[in-house]
Amino acid sequence: MQKMISAALLVGGLILLYFGYQEMQSFGSEVEEFVTGSPSDRSIWMMAGGGALSIAGLVGLVRGKIFK
Repeated sequence: MQKMISAALLVGGLILLYFGYQEMQSFGSEVEEFVTGSPSDRSIWMMAGGGALSIAGLVGLVRGKIFK
């Protein structure tokens, strides 16, 4: 059961990373980045959340193999 949750976290994190990247490349985000000098908050939160979920999923999947 723990492996399924870890795999779901990894997949969810990768999906969030993908959508965060797409949001960062959108026209609205590009304009906001041009004006303010930084990407939109939404894209940053998606990328950070996706990275955290992906790392949590990887740790959950690898932890069982290392600490058996």
